[in-house]
Amino acid sequence: MAKRGYHHGNLRQALVEAALGLIETKGPTGFTLSEAAKRAGVTPAAVYRHFEGREDLIAEAARQGFVMFADLMQHAYEKYQPSALAAFEATGRAYLAFARKHPGHYIAMFESGISVNRTPELAEASARARGILERAAAELSQHIPADRRPPASMFSAHVMAMSHGVVELFSRGDPGAQSPYAPEDLLESGIGIYLRGLGLIDPD
Repeated sequence: MAKRGYHHGNLRQALVEAALGLIETKGPTGFTLSEAAKRAGVTPAAVYRHFEGREDLIAEAARQGFVMFADLMQHAYEKYQPSALAAFEATGRAYLAFARKHPGHYIAMFESGISVNRTPELAEASARARGILERAAAELSQHIPADRRPPASMFSAHVMAMSHGVVELFSRGDPGAQSPYAPEDLLESGIGIYLRGLGLIDPD
């Protein structure tokens, strides 16, 4: 009987989907290429026609994740224009929504240890996602005097770090049960404190 892998309609994508499922259950370093091949229904040898190793497979999962992530952030950002504040807050909510809906992609993107510069395609997708956040930050902070205005890249990095912390501690898996507040409320209040510190919103 012929091996299933030789007749697979889209083996490369099937392997990515298999890897995403394994990443969710075992983590990015907790599975082998053989396991991914078995889940995709092909022989381990067939994997190497598309990926040199597990890290290349995870990098492709991360690239696809960043494409989806950027699309979601762009949609959230544009939906609330022309209000710079509403658009900025929407990107934060979109971050949490993505992490919750696509945990395998999220882990591959942010927790696998794979450099975003591993491939030009991965770097491009990551840069596009960061660029949306930086643009939102730049528009929101344009009225701050130049000598007190943080660089947009720093501004957006702070918010990404805050968002990632909420995801890790209170939004995914068992740790989420430890918070007496909804992750969205935690992030909104944290961003509010940050923006008040910059003078971008009025004190309560």
